[in-house]
Amino acid sequence: MAFVCKLNPTNVLEGDSMDQDVESPVAIHQPKLPKQARDDLPRHVSRDRTKRKIQRYVRKDGKCNVHHGNVRETYRYLTDIFTTLVDLKWRFNLLIFVMVYTVTWLFFGMIWWLIAYIRGDMDHVEDPSWTPCVTNLNGFVSAFLFSIETETTIGYGYRVITDKCPEGIVLLLIQSVLGSIVNAFMVGCMFVKISQPKKRAETLVFSTHAVISMRDGKLCLMFRVGDLRNSHIVEASIRAKLIKSKQTSEGEFIPLNQTDINVGYYTGDDRLFLVSPLIISHEINQQSPFWEISKAQLPKEELEIVVILEGMVEATGMTCQARSSYITSEILWGYRFTPVLTLEDGFYEVDYNSFHETYETSTPSLSAKELAELASRAELPLSWSVSSKLNQHAELETEEEEKSPEEQTERNGDVANLENESKV
Repeated sequence: MAFVCKLNPTNVLEGDSMDQDVESPVAIHQPKLPKQARDDLPRHVSRDRTKRKIQRYVRKDGKCNVHHGNVRETYRYLTDIFTTLVDLKWRFNLLIFVMVYTVTWLFFGMIWWLIAYIRGDMDHVEDPSWTPCVTNLNGFVSAFLFSIETETTIGYGYRVITDKCPEGIVLLLIQSVLGSIVNAFMVGCMFVKISQPKKRAETLVFSTHAVISMRDGKLCLMFRVGDLRNSHIVEASIRAKLIKSKQTSEGEFIPLNQTDINVGYYTGDDRLFLVSPLIISHEINQQSPFWEISKAQLPKEELEIVVILEGMVEATGMTCQARSSYITSEILWGYRFTPVLTLEDGFYEVDYNSFHETYETSTPSLSAKELAELASRAELPLSWSVSSKLNQHAELETEEEEKSPEEQTERNGDVANLENESKV
């Protein structure tokens, strides 16, 4: 193997340490990793490197920023055609709605025209003695109109099927049944799409920022939720997830790992009575993923907090879900939310102009772990330590063992004299 060494002449002349750049013609093939894994690998870069923009997993409006690519088993979408149609955009849904009805009308209109053409009804249009399959059907246009009248059960009465056409009677039954199925499918699809509670989530609002401050002597992460409508969300519950890539001790890279953030699951505080805006609090303790994060370290973290609010719409009984997210630049350390609820004459009023407002408050810049360590030290004397306490206990034991037998005898004699005196 041949190595090529480069010397920096400037450093040699100035007497500094000589730098050597070793180049090897042997190429080292790195394992192929996903794009997200390659982006999140640690890099040794200069301090003045511009900060990489954090890509959101969930946008502020609640839409998931994930696109599914290279899906080869597309037939699975057709097996659940109803959900596929409901998930389509409105313009495509309306286009399919119109096309399905138009195609069925044209299809059966063509069959009605073929029956009339095969039976020779077209050649006896002006013959009053001829009994056609469908009266007053003299072309494809009239057959198309008769198909629309049959499937929509309009029945103007001008074109009527006769009892001398058994094939027409069978076709009438088939079109009536299939028309009912098409109506049930398409109208049901449109009804479900119209009644979807997605728009109800537009009136469920989240604060633009999350804050970290002290509450009841504990460091807490907080955000605010509110409902703009007078009709309430029934059985409302809140959840929070931490989205952060991690690498296991075995070297496995897990992109966008999801970790639960406790917002009152064990105490029942995650079940909300959302009549007025509420501040959701997460206590940063040993089980919290923010246990070791301080104010100085927070801007360096690449994480995202996804909050999910679920409940049933009071008017329809359908489940509604609203989502939002907070990245590190949207988490304010040392701030609290401005109160929005005031007591008026006989009622409470919510001022949504102050819903997103915060104010600065005195908050330590240390992490929750460092604060807990300082608090544990403050509860003990300054000179106390485990080793000194053990040494003190050992010294007492040795002093008791070193006491002379005479002292023990004198003490025993004193005890005996006291007993005699008490007897006397």
